Amino acid sequence: MARKISMKDAINEALDQEMTRDPTVIMMGEDIVGGTGASGEADAWGGVLGVTKGLYAKHGDRLMDTPLSESAYVGAAIGAATCGLRPVAELMFIDFMGVCFDQIYNQAAKFRYMFGGKAETPVTIRAMVGGGFRAAAQHSQMLTPLFTHIPGLKVVCPSNAYDAKGLLIQSIRDNDPVIFCEHKALYGHETDVPAESYAIPFAEAAVVREGGDVTIVTYGLMVHRALEAAALLAKDGIEAEIIDLRTLSPLDMDTVLESVEATGRLVVVDEAHPRCSIATDIAARVTQDAFKALKAAPRMVTAPHTPVPFSPTLEDLFLPSGQAIAEAARTTLGR
Repeated sequence: MARKISMKDAINEALDQEMTRDPTVIMMGEDIVGGTGASGEADAWGGVLGVTKGLYAKHGDRLMDTPLSESAYVGAAIGAATCGLRPVAELMFIDFMGVCFDQIYNQAAKFRYMFGGKAETPVTIRAMVGGGFRAAAQHSQMLTPLFTHIPGLKVVCPSNAYDAKGLLIQSIRDNDPVIFCEHKALYGHETDVPAESYAIPFAEAAVVREGGDVTIVTYGLMVHRALEAAALLAKDGIEAEIIDLRTLSPLDMDTVLESVEATGRLVVVDEAHPRCSIATDIAARVTQDAFKALKAAPRMVTAPHTPVPFSPTLEDLFLPSGQAIAEAARTTLGR
């Protein structure tokens, strides 16, 4: 039975259901034990925005509050994964990846390859991504392209509560390391989510809006900005097809190419910086593999190549808008 819940609650529910189903699932992170009813509750947040509140009361010491040392607990989670557990490590903000990146890209991502396919590292690393939260340059980046570049890592970035629950369950059950990116500006977004457990397979993009004039490809928060753009375009009689990638590695290029071959036009939207981003990757691959189908050059709508501003006015200008996406689509149509 489905009911409307927020993305934050959907993530909490996925963690709860997987910990109930599988005793090998554990959690590590800074202040994740909050909201348990124990003394000191006022100081314990359940993660920086309360996503894991209440789970300690149900699952006890399988949730571990860690010191402020990402290199220590992410490394510990990766080691535990190689020894039969399924850890979920919460890296508060993706921006803190620099502290523990060696453990992720140089160790966890390579174990299966280095040991001839015999080693499995079923670790899920949850992290908040993205801007719009007035959290300044060191807490607001969309660093998904950095992880997508690494062979051996799977990278997920849902745009809604339904996908967040199903993709997180899939991530925990997967036998490879998964970087699970949660856009902080979407935690309060609600949609219908089944109460029962379900998993959404990786590499299956979702067509969230059908249209025959232009294909808009994106993920995360930008799916909602693309829908705003589609509403603006529809007033001009332009019907945009919107594809939510959902997983960035592995990537469902088949759905993208099929859509572009039908529309002949492509706009790729990425909150990340323009150089070496998901947008550049998709645009290049479509140009290479569907060049004959294109009626116009692909357009990219990204954040500028600058740190995320702290000023609310500048941050709003920094993030791709529905208007900017609509203008890019009109450009492909010669409007």
